[in-house]
Amino acid sequence: MEKSEFLTDLDIASADRSVMKKLPEVTLAFWIMKIAATTLGETAGDLFAQTLKLGYFLTTIALFLIFVVTLVVQLRSRRYNPFFYWTVILSTSMAGTTMSDFMNRDASAKFLTGGATSLGWGPQGLGLGYPTGAAILISLLIAIFIIWKYTGLTFSIRDIVTFRAEALFWAAILVSNTLGTSMGDFLSDSSGLGYAGGALLVGGVLAVLVALMRVPAVPNVLLFWVAFVLTRPLGATAGDFLTKPRAKGGLDLGTAGSSAVLLTILIGLMGYAHVQERKDTARREEKLAGVS
Repeated sequence: MEKSEFLTDLDIASADRSVMKKLPEVTLAFWIMKIAATTLGETAGDLFAQTLKLGYFLTTIALFLIFVVTLVVQLRSRRYNPFFYWTVILSTSMAGTTMSDFMNRDASAKFLTGGATSLGWGPQGLGLGYPTGAAILISLLIAIFIIWKYTGLTFSIRDIVTFRAEALFWAAILVSNTLGTSMGDFLSDSSGLGYAGGALLVGGVLAVLVALMRVPAVPNVLLFWVAFVLTRPLGATAGDFLTKPRAKGGLDLGTAGSSAVLLTILIGLMGYAHVQERKDTARREEKLAGVS
């Protein structure tokens, strides 16, 4: 086989894999949308559980079922669709918010507002506390990655194209978003840093991760997953900063108003990503047609 023929075969394989990809490219726009989705997940989760007083138990069940529905749509899709993908990210963020709250909180006065004595039907929470809840979630996340490693499938998001690899990816996303919520709530409520301080701390750690991308000895896949977990507490603290009362260090914008604004921003970003993806797909298909 001549060198030109060999290169043509590689081009065809690369273009075909790009056309059939299920997950987005990791760019600056990706991280902006991730932070917007996780912040909305925090405010929307609190809207249903606290503002509408459905409680953590009922809200967790409802949001987990929504996550399952959105996940089925994503898994059945034959190629990457920004609306499908980011809807699952949003549903994992909302479900992760109330799952974390249900694990860590209870019916004590500090978790109930407005003089309420209860919050929705069913148990108010397991009351495990942030350290214990985080330890359980970290153990679950490690277990998922161990299983993932022994399957021999790639951890790189750009190369995930099989059903099994994508299922493991979404399992890790759900647990990491729940873990991130616990971390964010701990920073906001128990660390003494407050909402703005917690967000600044997480933002600083993320800046360090960006700098480490230039260090060849540190795998970019590892940096991606650490950053993916940490953007969730950034969203959690940012969401609390927007919605909590000024007396507690927040802006007191309310869960409903904040969620509406964040949803509008996210839908706009999803629309932009959809247009860009269609343009990129058309270019890849033209390239494939040109080398075939």
